[in-house]
Amino acid sequence: MKAAILHEFKEPLSIEEVTRPKPDAHEVLIEVQACGVCHSDLHVANGDWPQLIPITRKPLILGHEITGRVVEKGTSVKHLEIGDLVGVPWVHWTCGECEFCREGNENLCNKQQITGVTVDGGYAEFVKAPASHALKIPDGISCVDAAPLFCAGVTVYRALKHAKIQPGQRLAVFGVGGLGHLAVQIGHGMGAAVSAIDVSEEKLEQARNLGASVTLNTTNINVVKELRRAGGVHAALVTSAAKAAYDAAFPSVRPGGILLVVGLPAESLCFPAISMAASEIRIKASSVGTRQDMRELLAMAATGKVHCEVTTRPLSQVNEVLEQLRRGQVPGRIVLVPR
Repeated sequence: MKAAILHEFKEPLSIEEVTRPKPDAHEVLIEVQACGVCHSDLHVANGDWPQLIPITRKPLILGHEITGRVVEKGTSVKHLEIGDLVGVPWVHWTCGECEFCREGNENLCNKQQITGVTVDGGYAEFVKAPASHALKIPDGISCVDAAPLFCAGVTVYRALKHAKIQPGQRLAVFGVGGLGHLAVQIGHGMGAAVSAIDVSEEKLEQARNLGASVTLNTTNINVVKELRRAGGVHAALVTSAAKAAYDAAFPSVRPGGILLVVGLPAESLCFPAISMAASEIRIKASSVGTRQDMRELLAMAATGKVHCEVTTRPLSQVNEVLEQLRRGQVPGRIVLVPR
């Protein structure tokens, strides 16, 4: 099969013919129909995250927003059938026995395997996965449309779920990119009044079309002043990797509100303790999501409340896509298709 292989950090991926994987008794073999290109893939390929460098398998097939059709299954697999459409997320496998798994936080399992990091991912024609963690895609959602939900979508969904957004509350989304444009829709679907903040008028126009009631361009508007004038926001979700986005988001949160950390700047974040205490502002991060989060998001997408703005590109163009992502030139999400 064809696959895009990472041999060394910071080097282009190599398109090669490799052996098609064989599923074990508890696994399924999936013919990949689509694999989203996530900014995390770029960080993994560059070796940007010190925490992941020691556990990153090399050579490695990247990709963790995988959708496709089951074409083979192990002898122990009962709940999936040949022909089923399934998705494989960042969390490839969890133990089910540790404290975090028992608490319903399997995304924090310290024994977990990570798709496209510790095991091969979906920048390929076929991928194998534990049947327990391959999730069925509901009818009415194509593999191309579903792929970005398995990381970008579930990450912002889990953040907003933990924020317990109520209808009518004010939500600010800082950064309307691959994650942000999904956050706008999910927040709108939860009944929030969504403000979208970005530096691109094109992305802000997209946000308006997706349900944002307010759009603010940081290049010509004092965002903090505008949001505080309206009473502050109940939740500010930052998908941008720019520290400046957090510097604007924190003071925009109303007393008792919450700042949701999703975008990952290289610099450390710093917030004044006196302001946190005086206004009882909560700060909460979100690490992808659990299988239950993913099922809830897929159900939401099946109703038409969430869809990803997707551009498809062939697997052979993966290095061009990663360079485009590196330059910040990707509106919505790019999805690789094997053929």
